[in-house]
Amino acid sequence: MTASKTFRTIVLAAALLGGVSGAALAADLTIGVRAGPLSIDPDFTAAGTHAEAMKHIYDSLIKSGNNLELEPGLATSWTAIDDTTWEFKLRPNVKFHDGSDFTAEDVKFSIERIPKVAGPNPTTIYVRRVKGVEIVDPLTIRVKTDGPAPTLPNDFIRLFVVSHIAAKDYSDSAEKASQGFNSGKAAIGTGPYKFVSWTPKEQLVLQSFDGYWGGKEPWDKVIRKELPNDAARVAQLKAGQVDLIARIPASDVPTLETDSKLTIVRQDSVYLFNMAFDFREKSPQVSAKNGSPLPKNPFIDPRVREAFDLAIDRETITEIAMEGMGTVQSQLVTPNIFGYNPDVKPAPSDVEKAKKLLADAGYPDGFKVTFSFTNDRLPGDKDTGTTIAQMLTAIGIQVEANAQPGAVYFPANTRGDYSLTMSGWGTLTGEANYTLSSLVHTNDPTKKLGAFNIRGYSNPEMDKLIEAAGVEMDAGKREQYLKDANALVASDRPNLSIASIVSAWGMKKSITIVPRSDEDTLAMNIRPAK
Repeated sequence: MTASKTFRTIVLAAALLGGVSGAALAADLTIGVRAGPLSIDPDFTAAGTHAEAMKHIYDSLIKSGNNLELEPGLATSWTAIDDTTWEFKLRPNVKFHDGSDFTAEDVKFSIERIPKVAGPNPTTIYVRRVKGVEIVDPLTIRVKTDGPAPTLPNDFIRLFVVSHIAAKDYSDSAEKASQGFNSGKAAIGTGPYKFVSWTPKEQLVLQSFDGYWGGKEPWDKVIRKELPNDAARVAQLKAGQVDLIARIPASDVPTLETDSKLTIVRQDSVYLFNMAFDFREKSPQVSAKNGSPLPKNPFIDPRVREAFDLAIDRETITEIAMEGMGTVQSQLVTPNIFGYNPDVKPAPSDVEKAKKLLADAGYPDGFKVTFSFTNDRLPGDKDTGTTIAQMLTAIGIQVEANAQPGAVYFPANTRGDYSLTMSGWGTLTGEANYTLSSLVHTNDPTKKLGAFNIRGYSNPEMDKLIEAAGVEMDAGKREQYLKDANALVASDRPNLSIASIVSAWGMKKSITIVPRSDEDTLAMNIRPAK
């Protein structure tokens, strides 16, 4: 153990809440997860694995149900009282972990701190429509928006509420916030579990909060162990070193299902793999096959994008690369998401047509490109990316497959280092505008849209549909705008949807889980078997 790591562990140990001792805990739960939090500040990043961990410590204003339906959280009700004002009635008699009362002041503070402390993969997308916050009384708050904002309640499923008292000195910057929260000083929430300690890349330890407004949990202590290596995670489950694991590799599911000591649960996920093309005039990783520069970026030509689409055999990917743990998808959202367009179908593979399209576009011999994708974020990402790279060679594309850990991939992608990418994305709010406005709207900081569109894609028709959906309060009209936008993505192909993931959890027979479509593995959904 390095000196710095030793010091960090000592600091975290000093922050134990309540002086928990292992001997005093009657019912402990140990969960093996692929990835954990990047900070204990809930607003540091929008990454799903980060939010998953934070949901144990902090409550959100509105909860996301197991199928992404909106449910009361710290807000018991929400009403649009006019086109630009949402009123939230807050839950009474809620206590923070330090015994202080939860009030509207904490909600206002939590909203206003996000732009100051957000780190990579910014959480600012959840409050981008907020113009101002007014406290009506201790249990009523009004949020003024920059225009009609029908999806604000959906965005607020990721509005984690922190204590304005505990966090007031740790909300000026991401660096200062992480210091205060990671030490435990500011890590005071109203959630079902209290923060005990965190060793980055190793484990998060939590203790049941007896004063939780939703009732006491059956687990006195929860340990979330980070086990990014799939084989190690499975081995620890089989050896009884963990009680439950998430994201079982597809290749291990059939074997584990025959183990009499274990239960395996499957669930269709909202996470799906999608490829993204670079639209900048000069793209850094595209060239002629001999390495010489091309006169222009070939991905700007819609025929090239269509050729890539037709080169991909999605059925083979789900059956072989994903080993049966995937479902072919035609758009950036799955069928359970508001705004999904059932009329949009996946493009059938057609290698010969793809070759002709490339020739018509001026690339009869193809070209060279580096294809970058994650290899540790979602089950099957490495194998899916590698298989796609092989499929593209069939139409004359020379592909360099660049599989990278998420910790390397996402910062590099944000910097604009890549020309062709694939990663997973989940529509966690249950509403398609969340995804469309983030990925395919023109990157426009003034409108707070296109935050994750860093590759220069811009389509005025797309922007018009997304912006219309973003302010339309009539649900039927809003849904049609989103359907039309999804159809336009499918025809213009700034992204290519590949397949969604079927997730699997494995656990001891002594426990059960209610799976979630966003793949969150929550102690609150795990119970002793009856």
